[in-house]
Amino acid sequence: MKTKKIFLLVSALSVQLSFAQFAKIVDKDGYVNVRENADANSKIIGKLNSDEIVYIFEPDNKNWANVSNGYVHNSRLKYIKSYESVPPTVRDANKAIFKSGNIKVNITSGKFNFKENEKDFTSTLNGDYYKEQQVWGLDGTIPKTHYLSITAQIGNKTVQIPTKEIENLFQVDNKNTTCYYDRINDILYISMLNSEGAGTYTGLFIIEKGEYKKRILEIPF
Repeated sequence: MKTKKIFLLVSALSVQLSFAQFAKIVDKDGYVNVRENADANSKIIGKLNSDEIVYIFEPDNKNWANVSNGYVHNSRLKYIKSYESVPPTVRDANKAIFKSGNIKVNITSGKFNFKENEKDFTSTLNGDYYKEQQVWGLDGTIPKTHYLSITAQIGNKTVQIPTKEIENLFQVDNKNTTCYYDRINDILYISMLNSEGAGTYTGLFIIEKGEYKKRILEIPF
């Protein structure tokens, strides 16, 4: 029975994640309305600025996208996966390498020594923390893997994702990592989906004009 429940949970997550993805708000007016329901006549409950990155959950229909707090019309979205793909040359348990022309992304990961780092974990009423940052990828389990480094080379510029931005991300799955490049605006996107079951999370690292900009993390269900 327990095995069956786990199988059903994984199956449900697979369906949800097949729809879920990041997108950029693109609107000539500089913002887009967020509506309460997937309907142009529905109540406006907020606004999102152009160039803002949102996470899209399972869409209710082909015209509307479900964001975290409402619905946005698909005509106002540019999906990250629609940009130029930077294909992988290697993707295994310990590393992922992506390369296209003058762009190269190198991701390394490895086993996490929980015994040596246990002192840096704390549990509070608001969740679990590692080095004072919320942990991602754990659902009451001990972390097994983590990132060692993420480096991107764009032309003659080399960008290292700061350690602070990756040290609280666990249960790495390099096979579910992808890279996309917006050549017009010189923006590199590194997208990942890690862990499994209820501990699953997705992330997006953004490097713009040779400078690390930010990361976005979401629970995709």
